[in-house]
Amino acid sequence: MQTFPIAPAGARPMWALAIVLAAVIVSVGLVLFFLLRGGSASRFEVSPAGIRLGGGLYGRFIPAAQIRGDSARRVDLREEAGLRPRWRTFGIGLPGYQAGWFRLRDGEKALLYLTDRTRAVYVPTTAGYALLVSPQDPDAFVAAVQAIAPPKRPDANPR
Repeated sequence: MQTFPIAPAGARPMWALAIVLAAVIVSVGLVLFFLLRGGSASRFEVSPAGIRLGGGLYGRFIPAAQIRGDSARRVDLREEAGLRPRWRTFGIGLPGYQAGWFRLRDGEKALLYLTDRTRAVYVPTTAGYALLVSPQDPDAFVAAVQAIAPPKRPDANPR
């Protein structure tokens, strides 16, 4: 009986595999870093022009004309089951941090930046989605949103 060992692989394929694996590990690490950083670096800027959501992958600007200030309010998601996120459509859900696009239990589409479900703010828009965020001072955030998009008042002299 004769035994023939396999011919040794060249170094080039092994180095290529090592480089690909290193690139994948670094890429995954960077994505995780930016996702986790988004939970602590996100900002909500309210100006007369609208709301700017900064930080994270889902930042955007919502013009004041699209904000329904009359319905903006502070919510406790432990008590308001209809506003709890149900389905993640394009977002991230980590323990203590949800960001991105979700469907709420009541079926509404929402953009979330949630870290504290007991101090959330619900801001509906006319653009087909709501905003559900956890600002550090929810009451001041609601007041600022209502100041730039005040509640609609009935006209005293309808025509």
